[in-house]
Amino acid sequence: MHKITCIIFLLVSSICFAQDFRFSKVSLEELQEEAHPLDPEADAAILYREKYSHLDYLQNSGFILKTEVYERIKIYNPEGFKWATQQVALYQGSSSEETISGLRGVTYTLEGSNIEETKLRKDGIFSEERNKYYDIEKFTLPNLQKGCVIEFKYEVMSPFISTIDEVKLQEEIPLNKAKITFTSPEWLIYQMHRKGLLPLDVNETTTADKVNYTVRPGISSGGSLRGGTRAAVQNRTIDFQRKKYIIEASDVPSLKEEVFSSNIDNFRSAISFELSYTQYPGEPFEKITSNWEAVSKTIYDSENFGGQLKNQRFFDDDVDAVLEGAVSSEEKVVRIFEFVKRRMTWNNFLGIYADQGVKEAYKTGTGNSADINLLLVSMLQYAGLDANPVILSTRDNGIPIFPTRDGFNDVIAGVTIDGNTMLMDATNKLGAVNLLEEGLLNWQGRLIRKDGISDWVDLYPTTHAIESTLVNFEISDDLMTTGTAKSRYTGHYGLSYRRKFKGKTEQEHLENLEEIHTGVEINDFEFKNLDNVYEPVEVSYDFEMLNGGVEEVAGKIYVSPLFYLTQAENPFKSEERNHPIDFRFPWKDRYVLKIKVPEGYAVESLPKSGAMSLIDNLGSFRYMISESATGISVSTEFSLNSSLIPAELYLDLKKFYEMIVSKQNEKIVLSKI
Repeated sequence: MHKITCIIFLLVSSICFAQDFRFSKVSLEELQEEAHPLDPEADAAILYREKYSHLDYLQNSGFILKTEVYERIKIYNPEGFKWATQQVALYQGSSSEETISGLRGVTYTLEGSNIEETKLRKDGIFSEERNKYYDIEKFTLPNLQKGCVIEFKYEVMSPFISTIDEVKLQEEIPLNKAKITFTSPEWLIYQMHRKGLLPLDVNETTTADKVNYTVRPGISSGGSLRGGTRAAVQNRTIDFQRKKYIIEASDVPSLKEEVFSSNIDNFRSAISFELSYTQYPGEPFEKITSNWEAVSKTIYDSENFGGQLKNQRFFDDDVDAVLEGAVSSEEKVVRIFEFVKRRMTWNNFLGIYADQGVKEAYKTGTGNSADINLLLVSMLQYAGLDANPVILSTRDNGIPIFPTRDGFNDVIAGVTIDGNTMLMDATNKLGAVNLLEEGLLNWQGRLIRKDGISDWVDLYPTTHAIESTLVNFEISDDLMTTGTAKSRYTGHYGLSYRRKFKGKTEQEHLENLEEIHTGVEINDFEFKNLDNVYEPVEVSYDFEMLNGGVEEVAGKIYVSPLFYLTQAENPFKSEERNHPIDFRFPWKDRYVLKIKVPEGYAVESLPKSGAMSLIDNLGSFRYMISESATGISVSTEFSLNSSLIPAELYLDLKKFYEMIVSKQNEKIVLSKI
């Protein structure tokens, strides 16, 4: 009992030794720690993360946002060195920009029993232009060694106060302690957005404060706090209440990436703030965001969004020519969509607001996603169709859980016919109506009409992507397996094949096919419909199995019925799962295989036919096998009927896959006659 008590004491002591989180106060114990006490496999750990954001008033500028960042990280092994490279995104507006200052960084190492410091120098700091909206300040701490501790601090000044950037409270490595502080004056009311399952300690208080501000000529005696000019006649002081949020978290476990996940960041514990409304002294109440309708209306009322749908004269003659002879609404949709795809070239920038404006983009033939898809919406409306823009957040941008303008980063077109809304993205030249790139399949988008009404639209497709494959196998006397295969791919399967094969050389086609169908050598192949996005992609090829799929044991031949099409293992290995399984789109795989039995052998035994289903008809698997005079026939159909499987059904899905893998790996047994 005494021994157990000592072990517990030592463990607790190793975790809870006194730590001083002031800059440059790294301890000997932190440097001597060889592994994280709660996650020994971790490559690194965040010992402390602090972020203090506060809104301050500047004469002649108004309120600005100042954010002070400090972080200390322990690196256990070379795989953790990547955490020594950090980057800060700085937004660049048309007339204002964010700036960084006070950047300091130090790497601490042990030399014997002495703590050595290596400071961040200018040659470890890099600035780059990410795009026209963002600059990146990137820095890498020097002298990285196994067991070192790094820390850095900096300040960011921002004139953009509508959103306080999200602070992550969970990472791919453990986070020992975090403290987030945000303060704002009573005239600026913010919503706090929480994400993830982590319990947080949130403390809200108010304190008295005062501010000096400028009264400008022509302003009422109440003055203005929005910033002024140098033509001020008087400075005044006003008392106010400052609201303060303190959020703390401790011993946060690492966030593990799992198969078939959407953006793992959607499930990361984090916190952010967004300006909801303002009421400056002597000025009227102004709502910024409060619900999805308000967010949608704010976006639509922008000249760079809804304003782009008003002018249609510059393209009317071209669209009239495109629609000549078109009868049905569906035909008009396809014609206009394909016209915009041909005419416009995407510049690889996303946005919900037009950059050049649709008229200028139409003239130059290029633009960002909003330029192109708002142009598409405008043309569809001109054709008399019920077309509206649909704003969304791409998969890598996360899911906008709370009402926020900044949660959306892209816009596509939606057309409603007979109650059904068809979605289109004209930036994708390989796409079709109701066939969006996988990166856009991210829960729901918001369809916005000009009357201010908006609705959620499901971005996931409802029809299956289908693979239909017919394969003929022949097993020779020396147990080599050759054959021919023909496959058809619809929906997102077809889109994937077009993306992988269109415009490639014959050698690249061959290499890509053999990469998809591992274990075979392809001798000849042919593609059809790579250019026609409204027809299934077809591919046929001859092949030779490299590993045979056939083995001889004690005079008997054991054959894998699906050969290289077999599901070799269960992709789901975790014992539990806390977030949904995201297959991106429903799919159906159909295989029909004909196996010619080699001369001198007969079928001794076949696997049994069977069928199995996932709960609530979310998936199914059918397996049929039979013998005839010409050989063995195998037919399978594996379908997933939902893009998303909820986390609570994970164990059912895992068991479903286990049964499928087991069935597919059963053998045909052939014996000599």
